[in-house]
Amino acid sequence: MNVNHDPGHPAHLPRLLLVDDEPRLLSSLYELLRDRDYHLVTATCGGEALEHLERMAFDLVLLDLRLPDIGGHQIMDIINARHYDCDVIVMSGETGIDAAIGALKRGAYDYLRKPYSREELLKTVENALQQRRLAADNGRIAERLETSEKMYRYLVDSSPDIIYTLDHEGRFTFVNDRAWQLLGFTREELIGKHYSFVVHDEDLDRARYVFNERRVDERASRNVELRLKCNTVHGAANGERTFTNTLMTISLNAVGMHLPEGATAKHRQREFFGTYGVARDITDRKRAEEMISYQAYHDILTDLPNRMLFKDRLSLAVIQAKRKRSELAVMFIDLDRFKLVNDTLGHVKGDELLQQAAQRLKGCLRRGDTLARQGGDEFTIVLPELRDHADAKALAEKFLDTLQKPFDLDGHVVHISASIGIAVYPNDGETIDELLRHADIAMYQVKALGKNGHSFYHASMLDMSHQKIALEQALRRALENGELEMYYQPQVDVATGRIIGAEGLMRWNHPQRGLLSAGEFLPFAEENGLMLPLSDWMLGALCGDLLAWNEAGGNALRMSLNLSPQYLDRGDFFEKMRSALTRFGISPAQIEVEITENICIRNPQYAIEQLNKLCQLGVSVAIDDFGTGYSSLAYLHRFPIHTIKIDQSFVKEIHDGNGHYPVILAIISIARGLGLHLVAEGVETEVQARYLQANGCITMQGYLYHRPMPLASFIGVLAAQNMSQGWVQAGVAPPLAIRA
Repeated sequence: MNVNHDPGHPAHLPRLLLVDDEPRLLSSLYELLRDRDYHLVTATCGGEALEHLERMAFDLVLLDLRLPDIGGHQIMDIINARHYDCDVIVMSGETGIDAAIGALKRGAYDYLRKPYSREELLKTVENALQQRRLAADNGRIAERLETSEKMYRYLVDSSPDIIYTLDHEGRFTFVNDRAWQLLGFTREELIGKHYSFVVHDEDLDRARYVFNERRVDERASRNVELRLKCNTVHGAANGERTFTNTLMTISLNAVGMHLPEGATAKHRQREFFGTYGVARDITDRKRAEEMISYQAYHDILTDLPNRMLFKDRLSLAVIQAKRKRSELAVMFIDLDRFKLVNDTLGHVKGDELLQQAAQRLKGCLRRGDTLARQGGDEFTIVLPELRDHADAKALAEKFLDTLQKPFDLDGHVVHISASIGIAVYPNDGETIDELLRHADIAMYQVKALGKNGHSFYHASMLDMSHQKIALEQALRRALENGELEMYYQPQVDVATGRIIGAEGLMRWNHPQRGLLSAGEFLPFAEENGLMLPLSDWMLGALCGDLLAWNEAGGNALRMSLNLSPQYLDRGDFFEKMRSALTRFGISPAQIEVEITENICIRNPQYAIEQLNKLCQLGVSVAIDDFGTGYSSLAYLHRFPIHTIKIDQSFVKEIHDGNGHYPVILAIISIARGLGLHLVAEGVETEVQARYLQANGCITMQGYLYHRPMPLASFIGVLAAQNMSQGWVQAGVAPPLAIRA
């Protein structure tokens, strides 16, 4: 949907540009505003929004931060750089405070967190337009003021700000009508009164500094915030309002005054006459800032502190416990069976369950305890000034008891429980990260033992089983945070010494443990159902790297994807492959799917059908680690195989160039008999290389030739080789294998 400029729209109607890449949200926003007196224009991406801004003037831009091409913050930077005369209301689902602060720093009028209410949006839009109208009015008035002394009184009385003057003792000598509108005091009630009459008691010290300002240059006080009292008897809004006072001092030469006896002319100075000031009402802005700050530190669903605020409070509690040499406890709570309820009844009911559970947990807290939502169905609690472990144990049992009572979700009665891990400062950690991590480990110990319980952390929980759980959690975050990367180990034609392909090796740039090889985390992925998203990522990374290589002017390499049996069993791999090839513009002839022999015994006929579909698409197939699994020549003959890879476990057995290694010889013989390409993995010594070459295997990879390297380094190595030996003629090279 795109609403372009319509000449039929009256020119005086406010122009609003609605920018959101989600069609449903954009349509909903348009429908919400269409019946009002606005001229609406929509854009589904940043580029389209900038085109509209270039063509026509807008009063207001309703801007989503997450856009597919240009981020909302960048669009605001462009608006500021090009001096587009429009206000911006940011609408975002971002939960971090940085997004809101970034928007406000760039001059956003307001920041609405999705999902927002209809009334909140309409009020914010109207207030923004009203502010523009007031700003425009002030601009016009200022122009008239320059040419007409008569307009001065009009400007003062119609100003949206309170304009006042004080004498040298701080008594009001003039105040405009705005004081009545905002504070409820008439001019007569204020004239002659001391400024302390309207200043909030807690702000009097700051007021003395401001209202006694005597400087006349740029050093005079500017934008000092004060709270002023309201006269509620006369019906003024709210009991107090906040103002920014912009001050200038009026000073006049003494006229007709005699100096004190004995004074000389050189001591004569300008006599202080009084103070002139402008007080701008910033109450609504302060409330908006407080709301944004509150939302930045609180979970919007449960209204509990979020992870950021929880860490702040835990940090303070740790400092206090260290000072008092006392203990504190950190609890990590995960709701059992929440996913089942969420998947069965839907996310709306799931959100209701989280809200009710949060209220029950909150009702169990002691004074001074902090309950926060970490995200999903996970909650954390800090218990400061812990007397002993029994306090934490009693509270954990109280949590379990209250959660075991049935929940009523609009007629749906559901039952849940919780797994609670407890870590105690300082024995279980002296930093907030250690305490949270150990409480998390203790919680997973409860999960492993059947859920619905609590456990204190102890050092024995750091055994291998719990390291697997921690690694599984980190691996899920790695997919979200872009911590995975493909490395490439070149394959060498030993007859010519040229690199003719490579095997891709998945690496994990772990934030704490550094670079991890595939063998250190893929087994855990298999156990915890993460092979499907990992395989999706690997397919995209494969095509992206191949596209980068093609764009760099390299040869038409054929790259291979090591396919997990789980991924093949899912049934939609063929469609995902075809979609990825289309999206990246990759020829199917450049892709090779790599399988293990064990696929043959899972569901061989189904596997054959899936692989045949890939072959019809133009994708080739290889068998990886041949000889280590369920070797069946019958299945090997039936499968559409193009390549056999000799597993490095067999290559490592070669210690004598004159020895006899029947398994190696049998694999070479099978490949030769079936007319298949052959690659030896893990070649590390000259003895191994000479033996393999002497018996007919000439394509090798291993530390003897190259270690695995990132894509950029691999492209550099190939480029250097091609520059020294000339580019290989066009055609399909032996496979560049991508292995998980």
